[in-house]
Amino acid sequence: MEEEKRTEVQSEAASKPTRKRIVMRLPRYEDDYALREAMKALRTNIEFMGEDKKVLAITSCVRDEGKSFISMNLAMSLADSGKNVLFIDADLRKSVTIGRYNIKGQSEGLSNYLAARVNIESVLVSTNLNHLDVIVAGQIPPNPSELLGTRRFAKMMNILRAHYDYVIVDCPPIGEVIDAAVVARACDGAILVTASGHDSSRFLRDAREQMEKSGSRVLGVVLNKVPRDRRGSRYGRYYGKYGRYYGRYYGQYGSYDNGDEQDSSKSGKKK
Repeated sequence: MEEEKRTEVQSEAASKPTRKRIVMRLPRYEDDYALREAMKALRTNIEFMGEDKKVLAITSCVRDEGKSFISMNLAMSLADSGKNVLFIDADLRKSVTIGRYNIKGQSEGLSNYLAARVNIESVLVSTNLNHLDVIVAGQIPPNPSELLGTRRFAKMMNILRAHYDYVIVDCPPIGEVIDAAVVARACDGAILVTASGHDSSRFLRDAREQMEKSGSRVLGVVLNKVPRDRRGSRYGRYYGKYGRYYGRYYGQYGSYDNGDEQDSSKSGKKK
């Protein structure tokens, strides 16, 4: 039985798996200066890390810090630049991808593949955004950490690495479950998302150390939900406009800094 699984995975590596197409409800960000610039800055930082940093795990300390929002928007920004990108929803405990982006007709995902119930063609789908493919989380399994720690997951990541410029993996918060550290072992590095005023510096250090103990390098931190002064410069007015939009958009899916409408997002590479 184990030999059959190895043969299946090896055969999948020979050529890029075929994909079916889905339609996602993509956010419209044409007028959101701050978000576009923040994602461009994050994208540029990642590109300058080198070609060996192409499979990235994205996590946060705790929930409701916007790590899934950042993960998908980073994937979209990379795809917009012409890179072939795969977004993997590895939050097998509390996924928001299908509901947030109104994905229909795709219930099988990562958990189904890792449980050897389906092949890679059943879970890998292309989207209505050019250059962006997606693997959704799939059914909630009773043993997420064990599935993510299997050799099947590591081999899958090696297969996908050969066919995409970037693979962005959205993980559960590292401060709540160990899944992100398990996933990061099969990645080239990890990025921590933290909400402004949400985590102490010690909590962030603990999260980084936990990731590094797993053998994963933390490449940087994205500071999310940053207050901006809308009464200041021209850029402040842009950020304020973005802050109001982000509050409405993300607020549909989780708590949002007590409704503060002056929040925005910026990114930074770890120094």
